Amino acid sequence: MAKQTFDRGVPIRAISRGLAVIQATNRIGPISMMEISRAANIPYPTACRIVQTLIHEGFIEREPARKRYRVTGLVQTLSTGFQSEDELVTVARKHIVALTDKLNWPISLATRVGTSMMVRDSTHGLTSLTFTNYYPGYTLPISECATGKAYIAHCDDEERDAIIEGWKMTDNDTSKVGLLLVRDDSILGEIRQNGYAIHNRNTYTADDGKTSSIAVPIMQENGTIAGSIGLIYFASAMNASKAAELFLSDLQATAANIARDLAQIEDK
Repeated sequence: MAKQTFDRGVPIRAISRGLAVIQATNRIGPISMMEISRAANIPYPTACRIVQTLIHEGFIEREPARKRYRVTGLVQTLSTGFQSEDELVTVARKHIVALTDKLNWPISLATRVGTSMMVRDSTHGLTSLTFTNYYPGYTLPISECATGKAYIAHCDDEERDAIIEGWKMTDNDTSKVGLLLVRDDSILGEIRQNGYAIHNRNTYTADDGKTSSIAVPIMQENGTIAGSIGLIYFASAMNASKAAELFLSDLQATAANIARDLAQIEDK
């Protein structure tokens, strides 16, 4: 795959920082200014100026009763023209709900967006075995979550190359972890052989280090990957081996049922 080149002066740092603020506010919000600064990894005074600009443009608003900020409905205009996986979400919903009813732990359905995995649906709101309710749109780095590891291990070479190029174009901790992940095929090969991925003590969540996750790919009949489903459990409750023993067969059966129903829709 040819390496993409950029003009001098790219990326424009101000734009990159503005996008980071929108992403952090959307992912975590309502959020304080200090939390925005930390989540976006930018100085506090800069975060203040960016937030004020985004308020002026209508993308962020301040809650009237407290000094916390949230995105407005205007952010949806940024996704105009984006073809979301509506069929996947519709098909998967009953299956992930049934799985949570059976196992009690929350399930997330995620698909790839760039070098991130985006939550398309989840059942966190249906169980008490969770710290936080993660809504559709929440993103995690591919290299730092079980759904992402399951995805990159099972996607085709062309898509994997695109992810790697995305990592090469950025200079941050998650891209470095990603490049280490694919440096040789032993890790991804083990995930493919086992049929699942584990991520211990999730860090890119609202509950840093308190949860772990196990995920499997949703493989379509044509061999392509539609997304991943992951089960999130308390890290203190069990180790990775126990999680695989307890949950893997049900996760794989659920993924297969989702793939089967997707195929039936496409055949109509």
